[in-house]
Amino acid sequence: MNTADQIKRLRHRLTAPVVKWLGKESRPLGMPRNDFARLCEHLVPADVVLVEGRSRVSGVIQSVTLSAWTHAALYLGTLEEVAARGSDVEALRRDGVADNTPILLEAELGEGVHLSPITRYRHEHLRLCRPRELTAEDAETVVAFCLERLGTPYNLRQITDLLRFFFPYGLLPRRWRSTLFEVGHGEMARTICSTLIARAFASVRYPILPTLHRGSDGGVVFHRRNARLITPRDFDHSPYFDIIKYPFFGDDVARYRELRWDDETAP
Repeated sequence: MNTADQIKRLRHRLTAPVVKWLGKESRPLGMPRNDFARLCEHLVPADVVLVEGRSRVSGVIQSVTLSAWTHAALYLGTLEEVAARGSDVEALRRDGVADNTPILLEAELGEGVHLSPITRYRHEHLRLCRPRELTAEDAETVVAFCLERLGTPYNLRQITDLLRFFFPYGLLPRRWRSTLFEVGHGEMARTICSTLIARAFASVRYPILPTLHRGSDGGVVFHRRNARLITPRDFDHSPYFDIIKYPFFGDDVARYRELRWDDETAP
């Protein structure tokens, strides 16, 4: 084993317990607020799936971004479709993932960029964000851009930045606090998943939350935001992404008076 491999193995041994602790769930599982089966049926490649996380690291992201959405993943297609693109899906098949299972691409702390079946979020609160009027050609480019980054490792600085939030404010010297985590700047992207997805949409010049300025001729000029400043909530807030919801009672909301409530007292 060469020196580089020894250093890599040592880093993994040192960081793995910390990553496990940060990823541990800190809030109980609640009742999901969407029809998971219907959501899976209507997914389209390049859709962004937001997740309301419940781990310790999710709590940090929620406090800094002031949003419940702590994770973003990109929908690629079914396992069979992802395999047809040339991606290695044998590990997922060995885990029993069926060919018709929707597959997400995610960038996670401790995992790097990898593929996951959407079924891992079956019991979580999800939101589907669809880029409005994105062409099929550009959707293909967005998906390909992300697939080319499969296996990209996470940055060790992510762990140290996150751990600082578990010390009482003022206990650590101010100079030790990362500028990536100043409240109000939205600069959490080095630690969360949305940077890669934002870069993928930037590759086809599709807007998420651009800054607008007046040009010299008085016309509006779009200025692309740094992808590192994009957080999961920005896909929810973007006027260029449609929010697709699939409530449990489906499209029959007109029968809302027949819904079963715990309080049966008439108004």
